[in-house]
Amino acid sequence: MEADVVRRAMAAATALAKAAGLRVDDIAVLHNSNKLALRLIPCEVFARVAPSGHQVAALEVELAQQLAATSSPVAVPEPKVARRVYERDGFIVTFWTFYESVHADWGSPSTYADALHRLHAGLRSVDIETPHFLDRVTEAERLLAHRDNTPTLGESDRQLLLNTLQDASERIRRRGATEQLLHGEPHPGNVLHTPGGLLFIDFETCCRGPIEFDVAHVPIEVSAHYPNLDRVLLAECRRLVLAMVAAWRWDVRDEFPDGHRHGRDILTLLRQGPPWPVLGALAAE
Repeated sequence: MEADVVRRAMAAATALAKAAGLRVDDIAVLHNSNKLALRLIPCEVFARVAPSGHQVAALEVELAQQLAATSSPVAVPEPKVARRVYERDGFIVTFWTFYESVHADWGSPSTYADALHRLHAGLRSVDIETPHFLDRVTEAERLLAHRDNTPTLGESDRQLLLNTLQDASERIRRRGATEQLLHGEPHPGNVLHTPGGLLFIDFETCCRGPIEFDVAHVPIEVSAHYPNLDRVLLAECRRLVLAMVAAWRWDVRDEFPDGHRHGRDILTLLRQGPPWPVLGALAAE
């Protein structure tokens, strides 16, 4: 969000928090992208702010509450206020429990894998309507098909991405894996290392699909500890994720830092062939 939008979003979050009975003397911006992540001080509440129309916010609150009831490793809505979506001045705001992090990273691979495994168990007990993971592939294909949305992408690169998305999707379908509710992007950026253990956050891309699609987002050393995976399917899911993210990097609306360079790096990897790296490792280079 641009500076003026950030100021208005912070003002909306502050007004809503105070109206809900929270004390707010200061705000720390923890993350700024398509949504704003704020730490409200001294009430120590975490606020997520997005432009109005961000329909997934209500789903995230409901999903987190259902998962918390199963003792799944997830961050939960703030109990001191009503657990719902708030709206003011063109923004929607949700309030969450603020967790102190004991480490900046995600800890041991086996601990991460166990937490994701427990999350998947909890997700199997949740009854909530979400998109299918291949719907995201369709969105990426539509982006590539409309050249006005990806004007700087070369035609050979465009065709490579389209072919990869279609081929990987078909190979995944042919595996015939069991599907369930997924986090969607359980990468290290969506994991908090708290005194009580690892907690997953940000279910904006929650979807249905094989667990291998989720595991494709975690570090390779973590996936090595996840039980009973179809390793062939996992490799195809990693390839699919790379192609989808590469397509998004060429979107004229994309705000990822140095996005075109990142997109070109992924295109190089897709041309080189397997083994496919995990996206997070590539972004960290």
